[in-house]
Amino acid sequence: MAKVNVLGRELEYELISAHQIYRPTLVFLHEGLGCVGFWRDFPHKVAQATGCRTLVFSRQGYGDSDPAPSPRTPRYMHDEALEMLPATLAALDIERPVLVGHSDGGSIALIHAGTYPEAVSGLVVLAPHAWVEEEALAGIRQAGEAWRQTDWPSRLGRYHRDAFRVFHDWHDTWLSPQFRDWNIESYLSGIRVPVLAIQGKDDEYATLRQIEVIAEQVPAEVELLELADCRHSPHRDQPEAVLEALVRYLERLEPAA
Repeated sequence: MAKVNVLGRELEYELISAHQIYRPTLVFLHEGLGCVGFWRDFPHKVAQATGCRTLVFSRQGYGDSDPAPSPRTPRYMHDEALEMLPATLAALDIERPVLVGHSDGGSIALIHAGTYPEAVSGLVVLAPHAWVEEEALAGIRQAGEAWRQTDWPSRLGRYHRDAFRVFHDWHDTWLSPQFRDWNIESYLSGIRVPVLAIQGKDDEYATLRQIEVIAEQVPAEVELLELADCRHSPHRDQPEAVLEALVRYLERLEPAA
């Protein structure tokens, strides 16, 4: 896996070549327990179907990327959206990408696009969070039980240099009292590019209200896709539906881009 130095940390990444060179680069932003490998072959399928150059990288502390230099705070997604993501794009010479974010990665994408509206060409979010719902906390508590009672630590360890820290940074931060008031709705009004927001109807960490609020508060065009028989990872539970929606979205986006 290739590495790039971003603000003093070595981050692992994969850059998939384009075969439609005039289309924007897609930048995949993984979930709270994810990394490059966690996406499996989905970015490659998207790159093949769309022709777009595609970047997949592991944020600091994930996969084989260097750990974050300090303990996680409730602003960790803001830090990624406002500091690490711009620096990563600059280091790899990527301009005005379409961000494709899942869960935490979707929230990071929303913060980034709402703060730097001219820096992105488009926005695709899969099961994003705009605020903390009780459904999310209940799901994370259940995940904590599974972590203690199953082989989840060893399975997550296949993907991360420090799986214990990855899990507890996510689990403990979300369940902390300091995180209870986390909310990024104020960033939605700053988004100026079309948005595709996708969520499963059986999402164990959120209600559909999360993407409905995006449609209500983003001033640009927003398409909502609610998928049946789908939990928190639409690209794994309903990959064909997500891929088809992504292709359609990019075809509509292309004239404006």
